Amino acid sequence: MALTAARPAAETAMAPADGLGPAGAGESGPLLQVRDLVTEFKTRDGWLTAVNHVSYELHRGRVLGILGESGSGKSAMLRTILGLQPKSTRISGEVILRGRDLIAMTPREREDVRGSWVSMVFQDPMTALDPVFTVEQQLVETIRRHSTLSKAAAAERALELLEMVQIPSPERRLKAYPFELSGGMRQRVVIAMALVSNPSLLLADEPTTALDVTVQARVLELFRDLKTKMGMGIIFVTHDLAVAADIADDIAVMYAGRIVEYGRLEDIVRNPQHPYTKGLLEANIRPGQTERPEAIPGAPPNLAKLPPGCAFAPRCSKVEATCWESLPTLDSIGLSHGVRCFVATREIQNAMPVAAKGA
Repeated sequence: MALTAARPAAETAMAPADGLGPAGAGESGPLLQVRDLVTEFKTRDGWLTAVNHVSYELHRGRVLGILGESGSGKSAMLRTILGLQPKSTRISGEVILRGRDLIAMTPREREDVRGSWVSMVFQDPMTALDPVFTVEQQLVETIRRHSTLSKAAAAERALELLEMVQIPSPERRLKAYPFELSGGMRQRVVIAMALVSNPSLLLADEPTTALDVTVQARVLELFRDLKTKMGMGIIFVTHDLAVAADIADDIAVMYAGRIVEYGRLEDIVRNPQHPYTKGLLEANIRPGQTERPEAIPGAPPNLAKLPPGCAFAPRCSKVEATCWESLPTLDSIGLSHGVRCFVATREIQNAMPVAAKGA
């Protein structure tokens, strides 16, 4: 079956109506539609906008990588989708999953959706697992919360899940406590827990950060396996471009709560347009590289005091007067590529043939 892609979808000039790729056979539309999502937290400095009018779509069988520095709004966006924000949080926009708006659901309805329609793999498996209960106890409890299985049948299902995530000696691991497992084993248990009800959407919040390179490679292979075998949509948050390149089909680069560039993986890696995306690529160590990578100067802005113009302007080498005064829109610069930058958009338009400009 041909697989469709993920793409941002709310601003007028962002992307063609046909999306990033061909529609899959039997697809009735996107699995997930995030429309103009805003998430605000109350702080001493005022309301902090962690997710700032973000829009995109995700189709089944695709992995959308969300890339950006710490504090760019990646994790806040995932928690908003899952409904794990504090009660004082202000949220607006729509999160349409399987035709229903999660934001408009009651707390009870959100509880039923979590773990069944959508699940999340958290960054730190030690805090995601309860240290005083065995792996079996925690899996069985989760399984029975989302099914009518007996305790014995749930235990059998728990064993199947550990086998699915390729944990060696699964019968023995079921009886173990989290502290008796390695970091990679614990992360696989967390992934198994997220797969209890065969969710349509899997959210992964930097799930490989605490793992060494060898274990990280095995966990990423597991995610690719799950995408292929189960056909689920996956949103994979990371600050590591190498990880994103290994797992994602499409990339959305976030900065200061906004998407500043989006496209297929090859668009972002081979033809980055936003100065921030280019900075992230330059800061990444390449195989065989001997010179020191070039860091992006400065630091991310205070999300409670965002400037009227481009939030990246203070750190940008191509900044112009307009950048300080006006917020650029997320403009389409190709069939599957978009960027939020006055300079990049103008340079691309100037490089276009005259006939193409008039089209």
